[in-house]
Amino acid sequence: MTSADLLRIIAGLQSKHFAADFLLQTKRMRNEKGRYGYAGGVWHGLVHVAGSALILLPVMGFSSPIVAVLVGEGLAHYHIDWAKERIVRRRSLGVQSNDFWRLFGLDQLAHQLTYLVMVFVLVA
Repeated sequence: MTSADLLRIIAGLQSKHFAADFLLQTKRMRNEKGRYGYAGGVWHGLVHVAGSALILLPVMGFSSPIVAVLVGEGLAHYHIDWAKERIVRRRSLGVQSNDFWRLFGLDQLAHQLTYLVMVFVLVA
């Protein structure tokens, strides 16, 4: 794998993240992410996994490590979102609150770091 391949994968995962979190996320997904096991949050995680598969499979092909990384991403994404939503709801944080935006930023950072871990695992 070349450096250009790695950059394409990372840029693809970041672009996929934008699409899945901001363009494809439905109201039901947003509303149910903070309720453990609810379909909306699960579907949101699966949208991320499907998007990542579309990025990774053409470059790396199908393999057990790819499957493991995708399952790991789905679990990580689901739980990162669930934890953030639980805190937002328990503290009744609205978009006018500085703490809301700090948590939102932390959530986004955690997702981006997940992508770096995924790439590391696949190339190590």
